[in-house]
Amino acid sequence: MATIELAQTLASQHRGPVISPQDPEYESARALYNAMIDKRPAVIAQCVDAADVSSAVGFARANGLEIAVRGGAHNGGGLGSVDDGLVVDLSPMRGVIVDPGRRTAVALGGSLLGDVDHATHPHGLALPFGFISTTGIGGLTLGGGVGNLTRTMGLTIDSLMGADVVLADGSFVRASEEENEDLFWALRGGGGNFGVVTAFTFRLQPVAGIVAGPTMWSLDRAPEILSWYRDFIHTAPEELNGWFAFLTVPPVPMFPEELHLKKMAAVLWTYVGSKEDADEALAPARALGPDLDGVGEVPLPVLNSLFDALYPAGHQWYWRADYVREIPDEAVERHVEFAQRMPTPQSTMHLYPLSGAPARVANDATAWAYRDAGWVQVMVGVDPDPAKAAELREFSVSYWEALHPYSMGGAYVNMMMADEGDERVRATYRGNYERLARVKAEYDPDNVFHVNQNIRPT
Repeated sequence: MATIELAQTLASQHRGPVISPQDPEYESARALYNAMIDKRPAVIAQCVDAADVSSAVGFARANGLEIAVRGGAHNGGGLGSVDDGLVVDLSPMRGVIVDPGRRTAVALGGSLLGDVDHATHPHGLALPFGFISTTGIGGLTLGGGVGNLTRTMGLTIDSLMGADVVLADGSFVRASEEENEDLFWALRGGGGNFGVVTAFTFRLQPVAGIVAGPTMWSLDRAPEILSWYRDFIHTAPEELNGWFAFLTVPPVPMFPEELHLKKMAAVLWTYVGSKEDADEALAPARALGPDLDGVGEVPLPVLNSLFDALYPAGHQWYWRADYVREIPDEAVERHVEFAQRMPTPQSTMHLYPLSGAPARVANDATAWAYRDAGWVQVMVGVDPDPAKAAELREFSVSYWEALHPYSMGGAYVNMMMADEGDERVRATYRGNYERLARVKAEYDPDNVFHVNQNIRPT
């Protein structure tokens, strides 16, 4: 069947827009956050409810089409789309309902992080999640969810109470601690392998105040600062979150002009509590005499959208990531070498600490298998120029290859590319992989949902 006929047939049983390559909105509808990925699906089914999702999944299976599931489209490897297949596009399904008394929120599957902040912040409540407000809550949650509040509140999945899921056969189920417990276990870190989540129910936590912002030091002090940070962050109070970065200072008014486009070592701090307590917790960092101290009281939604303008949709991205338990002196030296080689102003390296709240959960309590890691480590090459794609990839891969010997073997699934192979997926789930494969066999025995970091059914 031709693509236009496929779209017309699906449209007869679908409430949302169904888009084919012949439609004028096709180019914008197929565009992904990472412009390095250029995929041309045969049909894009924009879903407005769970019934649309179910009909799209059934239609794809009946017509032999591969299925990709798209939420916020931020996936670095472009796994929210598929050539010549059908995209289940959840972007119309945006909405968050908060129950302040019970401190819960229900977020529809296409909601973005900014939607959650918008709904929860007026009630003095928060959900721990990522760093850019345009990220989809679905992909971020299913991969685990690391963010600015991780040490204090845990991973995003640690706040997940339940999920509404459309399975590979088109049926609809609820997953929670009381219903389909094995599926609920797998959804918390197992990615999009088990079905399409149309709604998430989260437990929220009260946040009275946030003190946040960067401290930065010149790159010639990087060995000293990274070594200090390595030893400091896991002994700091859990109210204090701080992720380390090598970065180039953006040429924008919020930074002093003398620092513009200068490569620096930085920590982005987030303290959950009062300014007085934050000042006490940050005293050791300030004693190191940073070239910039940008820490102050800030609304949480502002913090979680701080990098939106720096990293808009449509840039070239290449990621490589690892879990690391320790950062020995030799690793510090290698990090500093590559910090000096960052090829573009938006290229960077981040270390997200995992001590505190997430570390109190057992490795096998959820699918997310690295509770004993010290950090999520990610190297990223970014630039708007497509001509630099190969250079960005070479930087990220060579940086990763130099530091991978110091890693624990696996990587944060949300920061993996599509070309890393099955062994990397297995390493990412460690001893949880076999159980995940059994859950996959129960809920998706034909591996319908395989456009992801795939767990094969056994």
